[in-house]
Parts: sequence; C-alpha cells; structure tokens
Amino acid sequence: MYRRSLAALAFAIGLALVVAGAPTTTASSHREAPLAAADPQNDATDLYAFVSPDAPDTVTLLSNWIPFQEPAGGPNFYPWAEGTNYDIHIDNDGNALPDIVYRWEFTNNYKTTDTFLYNIGPVNSLADPNLNFTQTYKLTRIAGGRNEVLVNNAIVAPSHVGAASMPNYQKLRDEAVVNFTGRTGKSFAGQADDSFFLDLRVFDLLYGANLKEVGADTLTGFNVNSFGIQVPKNDLAEQNDAGRNPIIGVWTTAERPSMQVRGADGSQRLTGSMVQVSRLGMPLVNELVVPVGSKDLFNASKPSGDAAFLPKVQDPELFKLLQKLYNLTPPATPRADLVSVFLTGVDGLNKPADVKPSEQMRLNMSIAPNPSPNRLGVLADDKAGFPNGRRLTDDVVDIELRVVAGALGGVKTDLGDGVDTNELSFGRSFPYLALPHSGSEPRPGALKSTSTETRRGDNGGGGSQGNRGGSQGNEQAGATQDDDDGLPVGLVAGGLGVVVLVAVVAALVVRRRRTA
Repeated sequence: MYRRSLAALAFAIGLALVVAGAPTTTASSHREAPLAAADPQNDATDLYAFVSPDAPDTVTLLSNWIPFQEPAGGPNFYPWAEGTNYDIHIDNDGNALPDIVYRWEFTNNYKTTDTFLYNIGPVNSLADPNLNFTQTYKLTRIAGGRNEVLVNNAIVAPSHVGAASMPNYQKLRDEAVVNFTGRTGKSFAGQADDSFFLDLRVFDLLYGANLKEVGADTLTGFNVNSFGIQVPKNDLAEQNDAGRNPIIGVWTTAERPSMQVRGADGSQRLTGSMVQVSRLGMPLVNELVVPVGSKDLFNASKPSGDAAFLPKVQDPELFKLLQKLYNLTPPATPRADLVSVFLTGVDGLNKPADVKPSEQMRLNMSIAPNPSPNRLGVLADDKAGFPNGRRLTDDVVDIELRVVAGALGGVKTDLGDGVDTNELSFGRSFPYLALPHSGSEPRPGALKSTSTETRRGDNGGGGSQGNRGGSQGNEQAGATQDDDDGLPVGLVAGGLGVVVLVAVVAALVVRRRRTA
C-alpha cells in the first residue's frame, strides 16, 4: 500500500487511459490520507501474508511503515515512534473482530546525547558500542484475554548509514531475527528495501502528458521500516486447528496517544487516550475506493464497521469516471466480484463460512507455496498468490487493475504499469525482505554534483566518481563516470579527514566519560 497515489480522479483517468489502450499504473499505500502524510512514523505502506516457502508449516506476516526513506537521510535517520502500538490483527472466524493481536512497542536508547552521530565508528554487531542510537522492542501476543510477551528488549536492525559505518549489514540483519520465548516462532524489526514496485509518474501530468514516462520502478532506491513474524499455522487458526479452520483475515494498525504536547525547552509529551491513526489490509483500498473526505476516517475505523464503505465497492466512483470520460461500458453493478476480493474472500479460495463483509487480507493457509510463483497470482491460476494473501513478488498493481476491469467476470485484459518485479531480489528465508539501500550509495537521479566551483586544494582536475545504487551492488541505469565532473580529489580527501576526525573525537569523549 504505498505511495499513495494521485487521488481518485487522477488515478481514474490513468486507468481509463490504460483501458483505452495505453500503458498505465496506480499508486501505493504510502501517504494515502491527509493525516497519514503528516505523520510518516505511523504510516503503514504494505502488508504481506503468505505460507512460508521454506517452512510450509508456518505463515509469515510482514508489515511495512515509514515510506520514501532516503538512505542517506541522517543524522536521525528513521526510527519507529515511541508510545505507539504497532499491531497485526488476526480474524480467524470471519466475524470482522480480532481474535489474535501481535503488538510491537519500541523504545529509544542513546549511549550518549553529546554527539550528532548515529554511530561513532564502524558497527559490526547490534551490540557494538559504536552504535550510538538503538531501538529495542517488546512483542506481545494478545488473545483470549491474555497478554503473552514473546520477545522483550530485542534490538531493531538500524538504518543502513553506509558502507563505512556498517561494512556487513547482512550480519546486522541476521542478528535482528530473534526467536520467541516460550513459544515457537520468529520475529524481526528493522529497515529494508521498499518491497512495493510500480511506476508513480502519474503525478507528472499523467506520465509526462504523452505517456512517455512509464515502465520504471519509481520507488527504486527508497527504504522502509518493517516488522514481522513467522509462526506455526495452528497459532493463527481458530481453535488452534489449521487443518479444520485454515482461513484467516489479517490487517495492520497503529494507535498512539491522542495528544502531543511540546514544551518551550524542546521536550515532548504524549498524553490522552490511545487512538487508531493507520489501518491497512488489502492494498490500494483506501487509495481507490475511499473518497478523500473519508480517508482519515477509514484509517481510524475497525473492520466491523466496514458496512459504511460497502456502496463504494459495489458501485465504485472509478467506473463512473471511466464511463463519463471514455464512454466505456463497465461491468454490471453492484460489483459482486469486487466485494469478494476486497470484503469477503473469493468463493472456493479464501472465503470463510458465515463471513461478515469487512476489508481484510484473507489467506487460506491450506494452499501450499508455489515453487515457481506467478506474479499475477490467482489470475494466472497460482492460488498461493494474491488475492489469497500477498507474497512479496505478487504484482498487485497489475492484478488489481485487471480485477477492477472485470477479470474475475471473464473480461480479457492485459492492463499493467510496465513494472513487473522489484529492483532487488528478495531473500530465501525469513524475513525475506531485500536488504536496505546503503546511505553511501546515492539513489538514481542524485548521483553527480553539477558544481563547477574551484575549491581549495583543487587544481581544476576532476577525479572520477564511481556511481552505483542499491545496497547490494546493483548498478543504476544511466549512471556514468566522468573525469571532468567528478568530485575533486582534495575535497574528497578533506571530507573524509573531517569525518574521521569527528568520529575519533566523539569516541574519545565517550571513552573519557565512561572512565570519569
């Protein structure tokens, strides 16, 4: 869910152009509502639920937050919000109420506040004293009136500051995967590459005004924060029996104190009752179905009250706009096909018995993982994929475009945005997410300085600057090396010297204080 798309009309026009024969795309759940856009720490971007491919007796649930993270965005980078309940909810009987809640609560920890540095030297483990800022978290399972702490004081994988600061980020990621206490399962919290892939240039007058701006993953190079669990199927099923009760509904939320009070001394205090400020189940629902005047209301709502949004699904505004603009004949209303995908589950696939319509991501845990997953999921007869849960490789933009156009009713269409895969490969074990992009490797489009100013120590000659993007060594398209435009050697050397000097001084300060 994800870079929250243009608003309803822009997206509608974009989709109309696709239907008319031109390629198009949609948006994600990032910044989808006015209040969410102003509160990125509590902005859910994507939710994933799938049977674990390498451990098929378990289910993996992943929840992504804090969109559009520029990897070099220091000095504070991207911590989770303190005082916030980040939740994944499970409805295992179809009544639109949570039967199980997994809750993450985060705490900030500084080794010293007398430095501006996130880390004061190379970080080789999560417990490294050079990692000045860390976050820890408590994970609680709430079910049947009982609160069970599964993980306590686990360390969050930090923001990927850069290669000099974190020379082996994979090791930090591995250390951030921890086992439950007293129960089978694994947990993870930390930074990752943004796993949502699509072309977002709809904002530039609908793909450059002449549709020349399509087919590029415009989220390339951005990171998100993610938390997730891998748990036995029976732990999620009604009566702990996944064999008899394999279908679950999943959604993620954040709730925080209703009031934030800032003092004249720079302090901050959170007070008041807890209020839900973000909600995400199926991708793109709040973007495409809910009108802008109700988007913040939807984020604060519960699935049990989703009857209020049912008319928007049965007779979507999107198709009214399409018909008006292009004289297209939309599928008949009320749209029972959209109700099944977004509110009840699909008959014979992931619809619970006696289900109460509500917006959730529904997963049939009895369907085994596909060793060769198809990006189009159920539309390509791959029943282990979206809309039966959601895998990291599922192309939900293309799938939802085709479903909205009537694919489940037999309409033949190849709608899509030209972006079929993520820019980085996903992992083969939990948490499966690609590693975050490194702060030392500039994103595409921000690779080279255009300054021609002569600096002290620069004789006018330019040293070449290697341009690479992606924390895992992916070369970015369009990156070049140019001896005339590279950074001056003297400036680079001087800059490195300043960084090293600052790091040394900070380290000495810390050591002296410890021995004082």
